[in-house]
Amino acid sequence: MNRNHYCIIMAGGIGSRFWPVSRNARPKQFLDILGLGKTFLQQTFERFSKIMPVENILVVTSSLYKDLVQEQIPQVLEENILLEPYRRNTAPCVAYATYKLLEKNPRASVVVAPSDHLIMNDDVFLETINNALDYADKHNVLLTLGINPTRPETAYGYIQANKNSHVSISGNIAYSVKTFTEKPNEELAEVFVKSGEFLWNSGIFIWNLQAIKTELEMHQEGISSLFGKGKGIYYTPAEESFIKSVYEDCTSISIDYGIMEKTEKAIVYPASFGWSDLGTWESLYVQADKDEKGNHIVGKDTLVSDVDECVIVSQEKEKLVVVSGLSGYMVINTDDVLLVCPRDESAFKSILTDLPLNEFMKFQ
Repeated sequence: MNRNHYCIIMAGGIGSRFWPVSRNARPKQFLDILGLGKTFLQQTFERFSKIMPVENILVVTSSLYKDLVQEQIPQVLEENILLEPYRRNTAPCVAYATYKLLEKNPRASVVVAPSDHLIMNDDVFLETINNALDYADKHNVLLTLGINPTRPETAYGYIQANKNSHVSISGNIAYSVKTFTEKPNEELAEVFVKSGEFLWNSGIFIWNLQAIKTELEMHQEGISSLFGKGKGIYYTPAEESFIKSVYEDCTSISIDYGIMEKTEKAIVYPASFGWSDLGTWESLYVQADKDEKGNHIVGKDTLVSDVDECVIVSQEKEKLVVVSGLSGYMVINTDDVLLVCPRDESAFKSILTDLPLNEFMKFQ
């Protein structure tokens, strides 16, 4: 293991599109939605612990979730749990971890990864990450993993590769980035996939600390200035109050908009290891194991009859759930909410939009 390699796990989101299972008090990354016996956060932590020391893994999360992080991954050092007092999107999240790590190891290269993505081939994934980290050790570039698209998906962002400008990473070709596009419509997504120039944006980044520090200073001067004032404060009892004051003044912006779309050093590294960001119930259905009638069913006491292409999830252990005569529906049963609606994402969104706000908030 290379002791200069670190991982920053982003675990502060609320996962609202997995309601009613995902709630403010226990969001998606802390849940075992796939029924595998481990939460997304636990899977992510264990995955990266195979290629770097446990003490080199950081988790950036909301201050609300400190206990959940310590409960689920007690191996993580307390000083490596970075608590955000307010949600400010991913650029401040990355900046916090960057400037804190600079105090400990300015020679570090890091992988920045979401805590709640599905990775289906760990071996290929970890080989890709190791190759990218080794490259980042020697080059001041910002690498992002691009996933070879298998369909014209409208729920993902896309990265256009410049096929006329490329580098070699452990014998694999990676390309300079031409453009980033957020969630296109179906017609445009089809054009992207057919062109052969576009990859899905995984939201996984690899770089060395000096490279990202330079780009933060160039493109997000306000954010870099705020976190840069913490030199000598990080890893001390004063860090908590300092970070609270920083987040009160900090701009809310994503790392994609704030840095990746502005930098001239972005490189997209194509990868195929079986990936999904599992952002919605529908994306879960696409990736999850299904029975012979196309149903994804999680829950011990569940009986179905004349049911096909449905998502059925029951979290109650002492309640029999019986479903009959449904096609293309989702049935989500928790201890205080029963959701039954078409599997179509637009139907799910409309339900959340049409619910009376005061009633809906009771179950957040």
